[in-house]
This record gives sequence, C-alpha cells and structure tokens, in this order.
Amino acid sequence: MATKQLDTNGMRCPQPVLRIAAMMPELSPGDILEVKGNCPTFEEDVRKWCKRMGKTLLAVTTQGTGELIQIQF
Repeated sequence: MATKQLDTNGMRCPQPVLRIAAMMPELSPGDILEVKGNCPTFEEDVRKWCKRMGKTLLAVTTQGTGELIQIQF
C-alpha cells in the first residue's frame, strides 16, 4: 500500500477531479491519494467523484485557505 500526493491548488473545478481520474492507473487497491485543493467546490466535487467511482473518502482537513482530502483506492 502506497501514499501518493497531488497538489491541485490554484486549479478551478473540474480540473482537480480530472487530475485525480488521470492518476487512477498509477494507484493500486488500498493505495491512498492525498489531494490538496482550494477551489470553492473542491470538497463537494471530490465527494461526488468518490461516490460515483466507488472510492473511499477517508478524511478532509482544512489547510490554510484550502483542504487536504485523502482518498483510498
């Protein structure tokens, strides 16, 4: 099991979700992706994506003006 990071700060939705989807081939079941973002709809969009894709949203942490979201694949 590995943990990977993705920084989408400064990107506007839907770019963060598209970047998460683009990383899927690099992730194995059980891996965790930590995604940083500061788009106003970042958390909502990632929650919807996780539900649609059957991924587990582990945590949402506020960091400064953005958030860190952990997704388990």
